[in-house]
Amino acid sequence: MAEAALAQTESKSKTTRRNTRFSDLGNDPLWYKDAVIYEAHVRAFHDSNGDGIGDFRGLTEKLDYLQELGITAIWLLPFYPSPLKDDGYDIADYNSINPIYGTLKDFKVFLQEAHRRHLRVITELVVNHTSDQHPWFQRSRRAKPGTAWRDFYVWSETPDKYRDARIIFRDFEPSNWTWDPVAKAYFWHRFYSHQPDLNYDNPQVAREIMRALDFWLDMGVDGLRLDAVPYLYERENTSCENLSETHDYLKTLRRHVDEKYGDRMLLAEANQWPEDAVSYFGSGKGDECHMAFHFPLMPRLFMAVRMEDRVPIVDILQQNSIHSGNKPMGPVSQKP
Repeated sequence: MAEAALAQTESKSKTTRRNTRFSDLGNDPLWYKDAVIYEAHVRAFHDSNGDGIGDFRGLTEKLDYLQELGITAIWLLPFYPSPLKDDGYDIADYNSINPIYGTLKDFKVFLQEAHRRHLRVITELVVNHTSDQHPWFQRSRRAKPGTAWRDFYVWSETPDKYRDARIIFRDFEPSNWTWDPVAKAYFWHRFYSHQPDLNYDNPQVAREIMRALDFWLDMGVDGLRLDAVPYLYERENTSCENLSETHDYLKTLRRHVDEKYGDRMLLAEANQWPEDAVSYFGSGKGDECHMAFHFPLMPRLFMAVRMEDRVPIVDILQQNSIHSGNKPMGPVSQKP
C-alpha cells in the first residue's frame, strides 16, 4: 500500500510538472518548425561570480536580453563534467553539470526561467563516444574480454579491422584505433583518441544512452542535438557510416520520445551530403530525427557574407538539386 501510494504521488508530481511546463509553453509538438534558435556557450556568455568563466546563473540573468532579441529557443553547447579536451564534447558524466558552470540546481532554475519567458531549451547528447575519463571507459578497460563491461566500447586485438572507414581528423589522428596499455588492446574512435566510441552492439549501451536522454527530458529540456549520429555502428567492408543499424536505433529513440513526451525534438548532427543526411529524418517516414543540419550549406553562408556574393549559396543548392534528382535552379549570376 505504501509503495502504491508513493508511486501515485510521484506520478502526480510528474503530471504537475508537465502541466506547469505546458502552461508556460503550450503543448505544440511542431514548435521547432518555425523556431528562432540562439546558440550559446555557457562558458563564454556571462560570468555571475567574477571567476572569468560564464555560468548558468549568469546565463539566467541575461534571459530577458535574449527574449528581447526575438528568439524562441536556446541551444546550449555541452555543459557536462569533462576534461574539456574537445570543448566539452568529451563527456565524463551524462547526468551532471560541470562545476565550473554551476550546479544541477542552477540549471533547473535556468530552465524554469527560460520556460517562464516562453523560451525552449535545446541541449547536447553526445551519443557516439565519451571521454576516456568517463567511469564507463575506466571500468571497460579493466574488465575481462568478453564481459558486458568490456563490451561497452569497441575493442580489438588488432588495428586492422574496419579498414574502409575514413579517418575524420586526419590532421590529428593517424588511425581510428589506439592502443590502451591497461586493457592491452586497441579501442576504436572516429574522432580524437581521448574519445572512445561506445559499442551499440551491446544492448546495455543503448539502454544507458536512453536513460541519459530521459534524465534531461524528464527535467523539462525541449530538444536534444544528437552529436555524431552517423557513426554508431561498425561493420566490416563498409564505411561504418549511415548504417541501417544506426537508423534502426534512431527509430527506437524517436518512438520512445514521441510516446513518452510528445512535444520534444531530436536534431541530427550528421555531417554528410544531403542525400545521406536526409535519411536521418526517416527516409520519408518521419520516424527518426525531427531536424537535421545542412552541413554543405552552413559554411557557404559565411563564405557568401565574406565575399558579399550569393554565388557560394546558389552553387551548393544547385549541387544538392542535382544529387537529389530535383530540377536545378537557374544560372548563377555574379552579385549585382
